[in-house]
Parts: sequence; C-alpha cells; structure tokens
Amino acid sequence: MNGFLNLNKPTGRTSSDAVVFVRKRLPKGTAVGHGGTLDPEASGVLPVCVGSATRLFDYIIDKQKTYVARIRLGVETDTQDATGRVVASCPVTVGEAELKAALPRFVGDIQQIPPMFSALKRDGKRLYKLARKGELLALEPRSCRVDGIEYLGQEDTDTYLLKISCGKGVYIRTLCHDIGQTLGCGAHMQTLQRVAAGIFKIEDALSLDAVAALADGDGLKTALLPLDAPLAHLPAVRVGEASRHAVLNGNPLRAGWLDAPVPDAEAVRVYLNGEFAGIGVPQPDGSVRFKAMLYKSGDGA
Repeated sequence: MNGFLNLNKPTGRTSSDAVVFVRKRLPKGTAVGHGGTLDPEASGVLPVCVGSATRLFDYIIDKQKTYVARIRLGVETDTQDATGRVVASCPVTVGEAELKAALPRFVGDIQQIPPMFSALKRDGKRLYKLARKGELLALEPRSCRVDGIEYLGQEDTDTYLLKISCGKGVYIRTLCHDIGQTLGCGAHMQTLQRVAAGIFKIEDALSLDAVAALADGDGLKTALLPLDAPLAHLPAVRVGEASRHAVLNGNPLRAGWLDAPVPDAEAVRVYLNGEFAGIGVPQPDGSVRFKAMLYKSGDGA
C-alpha cells in the first residue's frame, strides 16, 4: 500500500499521534510518516506518507502552505499563541482599517525572530525545553517569505481572521505577534488551521473518524493519492519497455533511452511505460541517475 493520505488533523493531537492513528489501521509493517508538522493546537491539512511515499518527503515538504489564523489584538503571551502565559496586555485603540493597512509590510521576503517556544535547537537543545526552564536566549532574525495575507473579517472584539500563504520556515504565531507590535497594542494567535499544503486541500481532507471507517473495509487503499500526485512541480522524463531492466535495477538511464533531452532541473519524475518509476537526478552527460527508485515489477509503484 503506497501513496499519500490527505488527513485533517484535529486540535489536541500531535502530528506523530495522527501518524500512529493511521499506522494502526494499515497492514503491519507499513511505513508511515507525515509531510510537514502541525503544532498540537493547530488543525487542518496533514499529508501522510504511506509505504514508498515516505521516500518522497523531501520533494513535498517545501511546497506552499495556506493557513487561516485567528489573531487577537491587545494580549501578548510567552508562546505567542493561546496556549501560553499572558505577559502583556494593552488597550486596543486600532481596528479593521489599521490592521488591513499593516498587512502589506509582512508580505514578501521578511525577517522573523523565531519563538523561544519552538522545536528549533541551540547547542543541541530544543528551544522550548530551555524556555520552560526560564532560559530565554537572544535569537537572530531569520529570512522567510510570506506570499500573501488576505483579511477575512472580524470575528469578535479585537479578534480577526487572516488567510496566510507562505513557504517553509514561517511561524504564523510570530507573524501575529509582529503585527501586534506594529499596531502598538500587541497580539497573539488564538487558533490556526492549515487549509492547504501543496496539492492537499482542506475540502478533500479526511477526518480521523473517516479514516477509521474506511479502514474497516478496503476503502483506505482507494483513499490514497498516487505517489506522483504531489510532484507535478518536477519535470518528467519517460522511457519505454527496452529500459525495464535498467529501471528495476535502479541503473542510470542513458540519454538515448529518454523520450526527450533531460530537463535542466535538480530532480525529475521518471516514468516507465507511463507508470511512475521514481525520482531521478539529471547528470552532465544527459543521463538520469535514480535518487529514489519506486517501481515494482508487475504492479507499478
């Protein structure tokens, strides 16, 4: 059983909890992993890699993600979200107009100081473990990119919804905190839902209950997306039946075997007779060397 499961992770569970939940409902020994961690109190899209898909993690993790965040103005916490201890509060004298006017400065290539309550390491130790001991470090700003912030509306007094599109490395709770600093009243992230991660969309995501129901029959296998489904951003090369032996042995594919000159790319999708065979790396001589050979004789990938 190989492919990707689009899971809707609920709040209150870690990403690892969700992986264990899925693994228990698959044949014994099936490899399972996730493609991009969600904090326990965040919900939404969690791509789950099943079987051979676990070898494709590096090729899906950096894709654009979209979140819906609830930001509350006037209150700061030590974790920059609703799970933390309130460290400052301030009367809010700004509203929708000021918030909307501040958003454009956080779009594009920006600098963020990572939160202390994070899984980043300093001298081999997780920052959140140091923070829990009261050890607060001076952290350096890091570059990251926010592709867009859409204002969705006001939900309650001083509470608003934002839709954020970004790449890897953006802390949405830090973004909310920094917006509050710009507005002069402070802020924190109340809730967070990931609504998209590459091709994986929230409207197609399965709840844990749905996964459990499918696992009672044969439906879970049919719910898996094909191995190449999230890899359309990589160019493709194709070989025919004459190259089957080389593919099955993971041998380099010579330039003359390919249906077209190898693209100028760091990695390519390789297909044998129209079936996805794995990920290859173009070589200077025009050949392609397998990075992850996934083809299985007789039943495809």
